[in-house]
Amino acid sequence: MFYRNYNQRRGLSRFFSFLFSGNVVSCLILINLFVYFISILNNLYDYLFNIKSAFQINLNAITFHLALTADLTQLAARPWTLLTSMFVHASFWHFLLNMLMLYFSGIIFLTALNKQKLWFAYIFGGLIGSIAFVLAYNYFPVFENIIDISYALGASAAIMAVLFTIAAYSPNMSLRLLFFGQLQLKYLALIFVLIDLLSMTTSNQGGHIAHLGGALFGVSYGLLLRSKFKMRLGFSLKRKPRMKAKYNRTPISDEEYLNRRADDNKRIDAILDKISKGGYNSLSKEEKDFLFNQGKK
Repeated sequence: MFYRNYNQRRGLSRFFSFLFSGNVVSCLILINLFVYFISILNNLYDYLFNIKSAFQINLNAITFHLALTADLTQLAARPWTLLTSMFVHASFWHFLLNMLMLYFSGIIFLTALNKQKLWFAYIFGGLIGSIAFVLAYNYFPVFENIIDISYALGASAAIMAVLFTIAAYSPNMSLRLLFFGQLQLKYLALIFVLIDLLSMTTSNQGGHIAHLGGALFGVSYGLLLRSKFKMRLGFSLKRKPRMKAKYNRTPISDEEYLNRRADDNKRIDAILDKISKGGYNSLSKEEKDFLFNQGKK
């Protein structure tokens, strides 16, 4: 009993240490938590004072003014909802599942990319998801009778952008998942896309459309970062012409020089493949030093 209680206290301590660590993932979770808490207080106030919703659907005042509407007239009056909707949640389970997904996706993201890129992926991925929702509801005839009562809320599209950014950047990175075992990120991303596509006609059509918008942004952003990384590394590994002979070294033949260069290139390819699978932090100190020294040549 003591051991179990100790582990519980230790787990809670680690949880709160992470939550208030200032990490970009914890900051995003705290923002979502703050907005959800304010929404709960609004619901409690409405309940205690028997205030009925004055809006077209059963939303409290906080949620109504932060959630994204599909109606262009309403959107023109509340344009900020393109941004704020990615921090609003409809229920506790909606909030909890999204925050768990944000935690795991964010931690994976930070193994290979930095916090500024995570902020960018979350915010702009969420915006693209919001835009996809509005455009779809105003373009497809199936939604024309429900536009004025359709709202999007939740961090799912932004989280999909984070997940798909790292999946496109490091598609071969492997995760160990319960019931699935080892699974590469590219296959995990494909599963999420298939779920959204196959669920489109059943329920939460707006949510699935926003998810796909966020995923599309994530793939585009991840591929852009990957191409920039390869280009930058390619430039850094180019050899500069040597203008002066170095007399403190034993001269080598052209054949020996080419063999050494081929060996170095093979090792560089192996290291880049390791980065693709496990991120930069998966490299040993020797491999990091080797890559750094090659970049200086």
